[in-house]
Formats: sequence, C-alpha cells, structure tokens
Amino acid sequence: MSAPSVEELRLRRELAAVYRLVAHFRMTDLIFTHISVRLPGPEHHFLINPYGLLFEEITASSLVKTDLDGNPVEETPHPVNPAGFVIHSAIHAARPDAHCVLHTHTRAGCAVAAQEEGLLPLNQISMEFYGRLGYHSYEGVALNLAEQRRLVADLGGHPAMILRNHGLLTVGETPAQAFLRMYYLDKACEIQTTAAAGGAKLVLPDPEVRELTARQLAGEEHDSDLQDDKAYDLAWSALLRLVERIAPDYKD
Repeated sequence: MSAPSVEELRLRRELAAVYRLVAHFRMTDLIFTHISVRLPGPEHHFLINPYGLLFEEITASSLVKTDLDGNPVEETPHPVNPAGFVIHSAIHAARPDAHCVLHTHTRAGCAVAAQEEGLLPLNQISMEFYGRLGYHSYEGVALNLAEQRRLVADLGGHPAMILRNHGLLTVGETPAQAFLRMYYLDKACEIQTTAAAGGAKLVLPDPEVRELTARQLAGEEHDSDLQDDKAYDLAWSALLRLVERIAPDYKD
C-alpha cells in the first residue's frame, strides 16, 4: 500500500479526531454508526471506519479507503459496514459540498426521531436547524440500494437530517463542521426531551426570531451590530487540544 498524500494524511487525522470526539462525548452505538470523509480527486474515494472497531480505537491509519460501490481500494483487514456504505456513498455522490457525513444513534436523537413534530425551535441551539433540517422516513435497516435515492432527496440541500425512528445525520465541508453540527443537533434533541419531560407548556419564539437566529448561527446575517465569525474555528481548535490530551494516538 502506497503512503498517503499530505492531504489524505491530514483528512485521515481530522476524521480520526472526530471519531475520538464522538466517543468522548458518548454519542456512539458500539460499532454500529459511521462517519466518512471524501478524498480529493476524480476517483470519488472516501474514508470510513473499519467495521468492528470501537470509535475509541480508531486511528488515522486504520480508516478504510473505499470507492462509491463500497469496495476497499487498498488492502485492509477490516470490512465496511454495509449500512454505512448505503448511506454515506449516496450522499457523497449526490452532494459535492458534503465532504464529511456523520451519523449517530444517540438516546436523545433517537427519541426526537420518534416524535411526530420532529425537532422544535425550543432553544437558541435548536434554532441553528430551523428550516434547515431534512426528514427521512424509516425503511428498515439501510441495506437496500433503492433507499439511496429517497434518502438523498429527503436530505436535499440541508446540513442535517433526522432519520425517523433511527437517528441523526449531519454533513459538512470539513470533518470539523460535520462534528460541530452533530454536537449541537444532539444537544438540541437533549434539550427537547428534557423540556418535554417537565410536563409544562412549551414556549416557542416567533417565526421571525427563529429565522433570524438561524441566519445568525449560519453566518448568513450581516445586519447585526456585531459579528462573530471565529466561533466555530475557535471551538474546533479547542476540541483538537482536547483530543491531543485524551487520545494522542488518534494520529497513528
């Protein structure tokens, strides 16, 4: 196996860092969810987790390079999760901006995925996804290729999606962006399940405020008196420092 290019090595390390962060923040489901990143080049190859490893075990070198048909393109002792291939290859093929795709089965995410109204704009965190969240109806375990077309259509141009009766999915132009979106999407689901458990009537902001907040959090609102365009970069730098402390072997 040839040595990875400088760019591939960078992406391997970023993706491995995301796996360790998902493990650290307890968003894993043993070995059964997946995160992928597209590699540059005309081959449309992408990296995904080796099926069978816990997220806390994944390193840059253990990630599996596969093609859009789910075939490893380099020698590896590890298989690829078939459901992971169905979901991730479809999105990578259809969304040029979706360089990273992240899927989870967290308790809060699965709870909101089972609620008829989906994610409510209950809090500043959840309003990041106001009008920017797709929904995909449950079709069973994602093992049928025919589901790919419907999954892509339901995601549309959104940065995130709730898979009904299943879990959460985010995409990003970078692993950092996909992770931070998932962190806050899952946090929004936690807030919703906690608020609903209180039994009191829920208060929702006016639609105009919801949309304003969504634009502000997406960096699309330019009429505010102040701007905060460094927040996500600073957050990701802090998260990388965390990974260096808790799991420095992620780069191996």
